[in-house]
Parts: sequence; C-alpha cells; structure tokens
Amino acid sequence: MNHGINHSTMDPKLHDTVDVVSLEQRATDDKEHGPGEPVRVLDHKLERRICWKFDIRILPLITVMYLFNALDKGNISNAKTDKLDVDLGIKGQEWNNMLSIFYIPFVLCAFPLSLLIKRYNAANVIPCLMFTFGSITLLAVSVFNYGSLMAARWFLGVCESAFFPGIIYYLSTFYRRGELARRLSIFYAAANIANAFSGLLAFGVFQIKTERLHGWQILFLVEGGATVIVAVFAFFYLPRTVEKATFLTEEERECAIWRIRTDSSSLSTEKVSLMDAIKVFKHPVAIAWMFEEIFIGVPLNSINNWFPQIIESLGKGTVMTNLYTVAPNVWGAVALIFWCFASDLLRVRSIFIVLAVASTLIGFVVFGCIDTQAHIGVAYFSCFLMTTGSSASSVLTSTWYNNNTPNENRRVVISAVGVPLANAAGLISTNIFRAKDAPKYVPALGITAGFGGAAIIAVASILIFMVLDNRRRNRAQGVSWTYRDVPTYLLAEGPSNPNYRWMY
Repeated sequence: MNHGINHSTMDPKLHDTVDVVSLEQRATDDKEHGPGEPVRVLDHKLERRICWKFDIRILPLITVMYLFNALDKGNISNAKTDKLDVDLGIKGQEWNNMLSIFYIPFVLCAFPLSLLIKRYNAANVIPCLMFTFGSITLLAVSVFNYGSLMAARWFLGVCESAFFPGIIYYLSTFYRRGELARRLSIFYAAANIANAFSGLLAFGVFQIKTERLHGWQILFLVEGGATVIVAVFAFFYLPRTVEKATFLTEEERECAIWRIRTDSSSLSTEKVSLMDAIKVFKHPVAIAWMFEEIFIGVPLNSINNWFPQIIESLGKGTVMTNLYTVAPNVWGAVALIFWCFASDLLRVRSIFIVLAVASTLIGFVVFGCIDTQAHIGVAYFSCFLMTTGSSASSVLTSTWYNNNTPNENRRVVISAVGVPLANAAGLISTNIFRAKDAPKYVPALGITAGFGGAAIIAVASILIFMVLDNRRRNRAQGVSWTYRDVPTYLLAEGPSNPNYRWMY
C-alpha cells in the first residue's frame, strides 16, 4: 500500500548503506513498517561501539566547555558577595540593570550566530565563541565603574548567545533522537556543577588577600584564563562531522551516517537557507514551545542569578552562603541526569518536563511561605526542590523540539530562538528580585512559581494537541504509526508532510 510517497525517488545512497547492518528482511507493508522504509535489524554491538566512540571523544570536552561557559556567565553573583558592587559604586537598581543588559544581545545575536554555526561548522565556530567570552572575562578584571561593567556584560551576552543552541545542534548531528536527552543532560549538568563549583571556587579565591587585586578580580582572572585555554584545545580536538570522524572505521562511519539519516536529520548536508529555516515557526506548536521556553526560563534564571542571594536570607554570612549553594546545585545535576535518562529510556519528553517543573514550583512556594531563619532545615530542603527540576525542564524542552525538527536548517534556528528566549526570561527574574524585598524576596518567589505553573499548562496543551493530531493522521491514512515508524530522511518539510508523527 502506498500513501503518497514515490519510492523511486528515495535516495539510493540510503540503500547502499544498509549493508553495514544486519538486513534480515525487506518489508514494505506500510501499515506495519512505516512509509516505504524497509525493516532493518541493526547490529546493536556496532551501534554501541559508535556511540561509545562519540561519547569518549565529544562529551567530556563539551562538558568542560559548558562548565566554563556557565562559570563565566554566572560568576557575577559570587562576585557580588565579595562586594564588587561596593567597589564599583553600583547602587540600587543599577545592579539589576547590569544583570539585565546581558540578555538583550543574548537574544538578538543568537539567531545570526547560529546560522554562522551551520554555515561554518559548529566545531569551528563554538570554540571561537568560547575563546572570545573567555577573553572578555579576563578583560573584566580591569572594570572600574558601573559603565565599564555594563559594557563587559553586553559583549559577554553577544558571545555566549549561540553557545548552548550551537552545542545542541552539534550533538544532534551525531546522535539519534532517543539518545540525545541523556547526552544533553551530561553536559548540561556542568551548569549545575558550575553553580556548585563556583561557590567553592569563590570561597577559595576570596581567601586570597592581595593589595593590588580584589577577590572578585582574581575570580575573573582564574575563570577567564582557563576558558581561553580550553577553547584553543577544543578547536583542534572536536570532530567536524560524522563523515569526517577519522576515529571511526569505514564500517562504523557508514552505519553512523545511516543512523542520523533515519532518526535525527532529514539530510546531514543541507545548505544554509534562511527562508527555509524560518518556516519552522509556521506551525503553532513551534510558537507554543517558545512561550514554554519563557515560562521555564524564569525559575531557571532566578536560580542562576539569585540563588546565593536567596540562600543569604538564611542569615549565614558571606562565606557560609557560598558554601550553602554547593549541595543544592550538585543535587540539581544528579536530578537532571535522572530525569533525562528516564526520558530517553521511555522515549517520553512532556510528562518528565511537567514533573521537573512541578518540583521546582513547590520549592519556591515552600521557601516563600515559611520563616526561613526559624525553620532553616525546611527552608534549605526547599532549595533542593528548586534545583530538582529547573535545569531538567530546560534540557528536556530543547530536546523535545529538536526531536520533532528533522530539517537541520530549521532545527538550528528553533534552538537559536528558543534557548535565548529561556535566557531572556532573566530580564524578568532580574527585575522581580528588588532590593527593597531583600532578604527573602517574597514577591519574586511568588512570581517565579507562577511562571512555573504557566509552563505546566503550556506543556499539557502541547501534549494534548500532539496526541490528537497523531490520531487524526492515523485515521486519515488507515494506519497506526508513531514517530518511530517514519524515517527522518523523508520528513524535511516537517508537520506539513502527512506521514509526519509527533514525538511527545
């Protein structure tokens, strides 16, 4: 039975590559096996060997890269505990303005820089971006007033804007859809580790007493210098594409190409096309994902930018406040990996996003409703709840829309818009934590929890639509397919293709 696909036009190269897997039968019954895609029994040992080689070569380095990215972006909160604001004469709303200025170029520049990543290869461009924002952190050692710090934060926002979406796109060119979330969780956990490590690092650095440099200047010097060194190494070490991965055997390379073409990208050699890329936003689900990114971004940025100040309300002083940030952030990294591994195992995204957001929402509500100094144990436990789902909801949302966007041009663009929007929510979080509400910031905690509730509603709405739309498509074609039944090389046009099925 044929459902509108001309089998004679299918790329013959795909069939040339199937020799690298164990091909036991060719079934073309569309109702059982998908639209014209032969049943293949994969050599799972070969697949595991390929994934292991990618894991060893790629994941450790990009994890370290993202660790330093998170350090360079978030060290401003630690610097404030060492009186950076006092040293530079920053008062009142000026601190919030300085935090906010970062997000303007962060949103505006992600889209054009992501097109450069697609055009000139992620493994070339991402290390260059890293080298630049590391250099800016080094230069921030010499800031001398409010204006110079504002300028440094502006250019930091430019250079960091495409870093995370670029890495998501880069990983999606090596791994299948069901393998992506756990890999993203491993490197994104570096952000949580960075938040924990930054507290320890700041604690250590602030013990250094010199007449020429403040503690926050030494902190910028150490983190910026390490970032530059790692960036140079990454430029020469990261593999450019699956096709050019010299550490694979010929058999492994052919299988790796086939894996991506059938379950990740519609075509791995797509040229950059702006007009084609922006078509991703023609479908209302893509717009809904963007609103979801904003909703989950407020809790995420409230933790990234204000967690030391939130914990400061426990009344433990500068040194202990930095140390108290460590355990919740380490727990956040553990929870992130758990959520994402479970999501990959069950091939489900939406439900785990809801669970992650709900745990964070409860944490903010509990912290805001109690006397934190009278109930320190409960208050500190609620800090663990805050970090339980904040990062996981972001990673799983990014994975969710990447999984449903096989066209590479559109995938790099939706990440380049979605991820910065989540970070742009930092404009909200930085302006709801007002100095007059210190030390507990009750209004900010309530608003943050409200955005978490909005995120849950958005995810539930998208899920309901996907379930109903998949059922509608199956009824129209007289089949019972899921996203697993349709190879991605047939789906460059996305949901407009009647054979498309949502992964939810």
